[in-house]
Amino acid sequence: MLDRKQLRQWGRKVIDIEKAALDNLYQFVDSDEFADACELILQCTGKVIVMGMGKSGHIGNKISATLASTGTPAFFVHPGEASHGDLGVLSSNDIVLAISNSGESSEILTLMPVIKRQGIPMIAMTGKPESTMAKLAQLHLCIKVQEEACPLGLAPTSSTTATLVMGDALAVALLQAKGFTKDDFALSHPGGALGRKLLLKVSDVMHKGDGLPLVGHDICITEALYEISKKGLGMTAIVDEDGRLEGIFTDGDLRRVIDAQINLRQTRIAEVMTRNCITTSADILAAQALKQMEDKNINGLIVVDADKRPIGALNMLDMVKAGVI
Repeated sequence: MLDRKQLRQWGRKVIDIEKAALDNLYQFVDSDEFADACELILQCTGKVIVMGMGKSGHIGNKISATLASTGTPAFFVHPGEASHGDLGVLSSNDIVLAISNSGESSEILTLMPVIKRQGIPMIAMTGKPESTMAKLAQLHLCIKVQEEACPLGLAPTSSTTATLVMGDALAVALLQAKGFTKDDFALSHPGGALGRKLLLKVSDVMHKGDGLPLVGHDICITEALYEISKKGLGMTAIVDEDGRLEGIFTDGDLRRVIDAQINLRQTRIAEVMTRNCITTSADILAAQALKQMEDKNINGLIVVDADKRPIGALNMLDMVKAGVI
């Protein structure tokens, strides 16, 4: 029968070993080589070509994806395939980031003479500063660990974790050095929820035209309620004779009117509407409009143009449907 306590202890030991490996990584990030590698990549006018075999290749794939999504053009090339034609993707203004814990990957060492002949700089990321790759590369980033979390000392565990974290440190340092913004990030993530949140504008979300709840200030409350019910946003904009926004009337306002026992058929909407209401513009990000609603604790906004004429409306449900929330 399985000893559940022992299983938990083994799991905790792995975490402890890998935490120690990451603590050991500080000294390598604090080195001149790390800063030199960042500067070299910042000066690069081409791409960062990441290479690695086996588990290093899996980690390399993730590092290249992180670099690419944070403003540093990069992609992964399998060293084995590179020897059979894929090396043709390299150009003279690229940089190679080669990953191997041992620093003796034969597949990468085979490529190094060709890479050097083209004058392409290489950054080696290895666990052995004395390795062949470390010595032949222009720069070396050390990812040495004291021990693998695998009790056999065979399966890459601590070493792959250290490699991944070193790649993240490199990517984020470059991101900050470039002044990479949320908007820049969204441009490379347009398909997901993050892209929707960062790229959608109010104009993409708002109800407009016939979908905009809108009434004149001279009508009675009952007629305004028909408009609210018809448009289904829980509110209506109220405008003057020139079509400029005078105020807003919401479901919340209706509850207050009923509590005050005001005659709904005889009272003009202008007498009970909320004046100086919070508005927004069509060209700001939907996420900014969402923050307006959250900060003011309101459920909807009227969208106005430069002349204060209503051109749209939106509420929290629209934000949910659009994936902004």
